Amino acid sequence: MDPTAMDTSNLPTSPSILLENVSFGYGRVPVLENVSLSIQERGLVCFVGPNGGGKTTLLKLILGLLKPESGLVRLFGCPPAESRHRVGYVPQHARYDPLFPATVEEIVQMGCLGKPSESLRSRGAHQIVHEALDEVELSDLAHRPFSDLSGGQRQRVLIARALASQPELLILDEPTSNVDQRAENRLYETLLRLNARMTILLVSHDLGFVSNIVQSVVCVNRRVVHHPTSAITGEMIQEIYGATDLLMVRHDHICSDKGHQHE
Repeated sequence: MDPTAMDTSNLPTSPSILLENVSFGYGRVPVLENVSLSIQERGLVCFVGPNGGGKTTLLKLILGLLKPESGLVRLFGCPPAESRHRVGYVPQHARYDPLFPATVEEIVQMGCLGKPSESLRSRGAHQIVHEALDEVELSDLAHRPFSDLSGGQRQRVLIARALASQPELLILDEPTSNVDQRAENRLYETLLRLNARMTILLVSHDLGFVSNIVQSVVCVNRRVVHHPTSAITGEMIQEIYGATDLLMVRHDHICSDKGHQHE
């Protein structure tokens, strides 16, 4: 090892997602106002907020599916349209025809579509698919019809499909909807394991699940506030959703000394 080489092990990582003073609306209806947000590499972050608060719009801006009216959006340091191939996406509800005869392996192989040909030549789609299934502990079900699986198993297959694209950022929309507690626990373990090598962004209303897994929470309700958190609590639930109940979000330097409120 070169003794003059700089030790970079303790240097901060660069952001996977960066928004600076972003505003967006549909027609004359403002949806997001003056949003600034930075999510570091290998962050594990959740977007929370009421329906209509702007979570979906924020995701579309990050992915370059929408362009901001003002402000800057960067994904891995580039305009989103140039780097969204580095993102894997797991939808909230997979629409499928139960009579469509696709196996688990075939569903996961769809994640290889659009991959650079050199990547497929070096490793092969078959190897990539089975590595993805190993990640979610479903290799033994590779030849089973997708329609035969439980809700939790289907969710893990869709994660494997996203992993087959070899993403650096994994986005999951309401990952615990329609799954039981056992499936939720397995999902929890899978995401923690994957977070060791990629950034993970959840969109969820399941604050119980979120409080056990995420490093920080992004509250989205027209404006955006990023909470580093050691626990999700009732104070935040009440503030975002108007609900009663309660634990507590720890605020530090990411929030201003005046606190915040959602309008």
